Amino acid sequence: MRQLLQSTTAYKILSRDASSGKLSHAYMLYFQDSANMRFALKYFCLALFGADENSRVGSLIMDESFSDVKVYPAVGKKPSVSDADEIIGDCALKPIEGDKKAYIFDCFDGASATVQNKLLKALEEPPSGVYFLLGATSLAPVLPTIRSRVKLLEIQPFSEVQIAQALDRLGGDSRLNALAASSCSGDFGQAQAMVSGQWFKEILSAAQEICRADSLAKAGEVSLKYGDVKEKTQLLRQMQLIYCGQLKNCLSQGDISGSTFTRPALLHAVGAVNKALEDLNFNAGFSALLYDITAGIIRENDKWKKLLV
Repeated sequence: MRQLLQSTTAYKILSRDASSGKLSHAYMLYFQDSANMRFALKYFCLALFGADENSRVGSLIMDESFSDVKVYPAVGKKPSVSDADEIIGDCALKPIEGDKKAYIFDCFDGASATVQNKLLKALEEPPSGVYFLLGATSLAPVLPTIRSRVKLLEIQPFSEVQIAQALDRLGGDSRLNALAASSCSGDFGQAQAMVSGQWFKEILSAAQEICRADSLAKAGEVSLKYGDVKEKTQLLRQMQLIYCGQLKNCLSQGDISGSTFTRPALLHAVGAVNKALEDLNFNAGFSALLYDITAGIIRENDKWKKLLV
């Protein structure tokens, strides 16, 4: 995760601000990875203080035990009015160890309008040496008055290659890492959850079985079998990857009749799964959706096989 963060423009901007002595009094880190947001904010705080992670100060910051860095809310808690009141009271006090003190506010987009408004003045005119690092996975819930008073640091979704390499550095099955990297929409936390959970392996197995269905009877069987799966979006994404891979192979080989599915059927498959992903929230019956996809592919395949005879 450290290498990923160091590669971002957001990290480079904050590091440059700190090294040049031109720090803004408040930053908002806009980052979709909710699982790693708290870590990212603390890691950015190291740059704000110019501290190495292995130094005493750096280690204390990462452990959330440095006297001049306070992290809110408590792990597993939602931002509260008492958090805001505590920050307002504490920021009036001088730093204990140096000339800076910082307040890290994780999941700020989960803070109510009351909490945000309470912090407005502190964000606008903090005492000298006081800095804020706010984290948000979505900007929509953040009040415009707050957004206008912070410097936005946006971390774009990471590439598949970046995530796969980061997962490989942590170890594990490189094939599974690559599949997770291609399925997480650039969210490293999601990729970590995939490779660490049995559910992802089960989804991969389910997608492979569904994509092997080559008769209407088999289509009905797999649709009923996986109709109640919890991770519906991930199942469709894995089906999408499988069909795309088969289509790519078919195109590169230049042989329409050499695989289970014809090229037109695979084109139909990719389009059908894409549409299913778009319409998933509006579709009540997942078993029926799976059957429509697989049966449509099989019918398209049978039609083209007859034409190619």
